[in-house]
Amino acid sequence: MSKPVCVVRMNETKAFEEALTRAGLIDRFELHCLKIGQPIPDDLAARTDIFVGSGPGSYLKRMPRLRWIQAHTAGVDPWLASPDLDTAVTLCCARGSHRMSMPENILGALFHLTKPYMAIALDQRESRWTRRMSETLAGKTLGILGLGAVGQEVARKATALDMRVIGTKRTPVPLPHVARIYAQDQTDEVLGASDFVVLLLPSTPATENSINQDRLRAMKPTAWLLNFARGALIVDADLIAAVQSKTIAGAVLDVFREEPLPATHPFWKTTGILVVPHLGGGHPGRTAAVAEIFADNARRFLAGEPLNAVVDRARGY
Repeated sequence: MSKPVCVVRMNETKAFEEALTRAGLIDRFELHCLKIGQPIPDDLAARTDIFVGSGPGSYLKRMPRLRWIQAHTAGVDPWLASPDLDTAVTLCCARGSHRMSMPENILGALFHLTKPYMAIALDQRESRWTRRMSETLAGKTLGILGLGAVGQEVARKATALDMRVIGTKRTPVPLPHVARIYAQDQTDEVLGASDFVVLLLPSTPATENSINQDRLRAMKPTAWLLNFARGALIVDADLIAAVQSKTIAGAVLDVFREEPLPATHPFWKTTGILVVPHLGGGHPGRTAAVAEIFADNARRFLAGEPLNAVVDRARGY
């Protein structure tokens, strides 16, 4: 029997070879490693059963045997939007590959908002001693919209800081470290009770533009919005207006509708909005983490078992 043909098209392909080797599977596949942007020869594309990559392309039309795509990212919006993605192909995301790094970056944002270290660093440039006050996170309420794997890890860490955590989940079942879980149609209750609101929702037709003028008005005027999910969740103009009018205290934004964020975008110049260059999920070991997800699914693929992190195309994640 011929081996399944697998094309890995990433700039760091060694991690995928190593993960298959550790799993004892390297000899079970015909593996081809290409760099991003490197052309996929027609004869190889025609034989490809499995594709690992960071984004879709016209090459998909040349892969009639393709059965499984392992995306390099947790979000798969570009894949689902691709007209070249066959509905018969199983699409898996890299859910869980940033379960540790993103919560740390979210905590970093919370500390940035409550601890004056940036101002202190600027004072030091001028050899200027300025007494400043640090706010406590203990006793504050953190609202998490989207209590998936990342949201639950944020909740665990926030609870250790004596914060009260509430949030929304599509199926509102009890979770550790979360004081109260609300259904998605109760989002305004979470917004109104929170001192900090973290967006961790997927981008779907139901969530796009969901953080609009009305939702922002539901928040406390002292509350901060942190978006580490998808830029399309927020109506940009409504957020700018809410920050400028002091409807909310401000926002930390790690994701945007267009990236890199154009230099002409008003987010850059809006006092109270911190632009973060998509720092959230990245970390030095992320490619290795995705490779481990791939290797586990490769074992399942060979055994005819259900794959992990399969994308539900109807839900969009």
